[in-house]
Amino acid sequence: MGEKKMKEVKEITNMEVDFAQWFTDVCKKAELIDYSSIRGLFIYRPYGYAIWENIQGLMDAEFKKTGHENVYLPMLIPESLLQKEKDHVEGFAPECAWVTYGGSDELEERYCIRPTSETLFCDHYKDIIHSYKDLPKLYNQWCSVLRWEKSSRPFLRHREFLWQEGHTMHETPEEAIEETRRMLDVYADFCENVLAMPVVKGIKTDKEKFNGAEETYTVECMMHDRKALQAGTSHYFGDGFAKAFDIQFTGRDNKLHYPHQTSWGVSTRLIGGIIMTHGDNNGLILPPRIAPIQVIIVPVAQHKEGVIDAAYGLEERLKAAGIRTKTDVSDHSFGWKAAEYEMKGVPVRVEIGPKDMEKGVCCICSRDTGEKTEVPLENLEKAVEETLDRIHDNLYKRALENREKHTKVCKTAEEVKDFIENEGGFAKTMWCENVECEEKMKEIAGVTSRCMPLVGEAVSDTCVCCGKPAKRLIYWGVAY
Repeated sequence: MGEKKMKEVKEITNMEVDFAQWFTDVCKKAELIDYSSIRGLFIYRPYGYAIWENIQGLMDAEFKKTGHENVYLPMLIPESLLQKEKDHVEGFAPECAWVTYGGSDELEERYCIRPTSETLFCDHYKDIIHSYKDLPKLYNQWCSVLRWEKSSRPFLRHREFLWQEGHTMHETPEEAIEETRRMLDVYADFCENVLAMPVVKGIKTDKEKFNGAEETYTVECMMHDRKALQAGTSHYFGDGFAKAFDIQFTGRDNKLHYPHQTSWGVSTRLIGGIIMTHGDNNGLILPPRIAPIQVIIVPVAQHKEGVIDAAYGLEERLKAAGIRTKTDVSDHSFGWKAAEYEMKGVPVRVEIGPKDMEKGVCCICSRDTGEKTEVPLENLEKAVEETLDRIHDNLYKRALENREKHTKVCKTAEEVKDFIENEGGFAKTMWCENVECEEKMKEIAGVTSRCMPLVGEAVSDTCVCCGKPAKRLIYWGVAY
């Protein structure tokens, strides 16, 4: 390891010493994000935004496969509109930011900057849904929302953040519940097959479900520091919003009915999840399928004749194969470049120099393991594609091993407390479904319920808190 590389690594706090500072260091050093002059509002730098663009592009394609259409609704919500669904507005009231002036004139009514858009969609749906033939309505919106959070952290908790929010209307509750579960599966598959983040799929408790929802489904991921990250949620609203907004349609029986509603969303906190799941003390490790640069080509002894041309030739070939590739011919030293792109998490580094050219080979270095492989130039595309797939599989395997190693069956609240304080992770218990026990678990063990898994076995007959007969398997943890 060169002197410059040692310097670069030292500028990132050791994750085992201070994980929170490590995370902030990586966000800044890898040039993903920066702070703005307003607390809680962040600047997405080109490299960080490029990750979001790749997430957005791949996920949007999945939405379209399931028949969803993109729309865009206004960012301002009249206060009278927001007040129509009582549970919903009460949940968001502390986080709402309000517009009270237009130019120099005080407005007759306050306008909320959208914290979410259920009310806006309902106000629109009441004008366009009249018959069962108008259903289902499968809409999605890519936008930003504003929630006036008291504290903030890059990617994990912003006052303004980027996301997508799906809002759909259905003829029957069965269709709406099916949609809710289908989109949960889309999120789970995306996390695992694109982001290499294993998930626990489950349903939230009544205490933790979304404001105004009848049921909230979630995908929960475990980070390197064994804390939980809620990666995406999908909500079934029943017909509560439809009744509040007087959305009715003429059914197949020629009678009036209320449609059944869902909403679902993921946000740029997924980028925070990627960093905390896969990164190491040298910086980022990006899953290949969303990495803005999948391959960085670094010429060795680039001042020698033909080396730069050879590097650009490899870039051209890899780009033609659909691989996102960049060649760095800047004046920085080879050691600096190697450390820089390692810190930025580029999955594959390809090296080529005069000796490689003589032998008709190049060197492939994998970001996840640091392993170097000499590859004949004629096999370059195939070797790189196989390496990218292997890196994805290895990242997923490592994350899954971390989750399995730090998931523990616990029988009592004290056992959960001891596990969380001394090891951390997911405590897997049985629960009586009583909210008093859920609240007591936070008091005793400092945990919140993460989800009741959709697939899971009974691990005990009694509730972890009160000892009464148990009804559900539940995961507890400390969450971001």
